[in-house]
Amino acid sequence: MRAVVSAFFGVQSEAARKQDFQYHNPVPFIIAGIVMALMLVLTLIAVVSWVLDK
Repeated sequence: MRAVVSAFFGVQSEAARKQDFQYHNPVPFIIAGIVMALMLVLTLIAVVSWVLDK
C-alpha cells in the first residue's frame, strides 16, 4: 500500500518503482490505484457538495 500511495502522489523513487514491479505482480498495484483514484474523486465531490450547500 505504501508503494501505491507514494506513487499516487508522485514521490516514489525510480529505484522503488523498479523493485516493486520486478518482484511483484502489477495487478494489485493497478487495482489499488483505481480504488484510490475513485476515493479521491468521491471525496472531492462530497467536499464540493458540502461547501455549496452551506
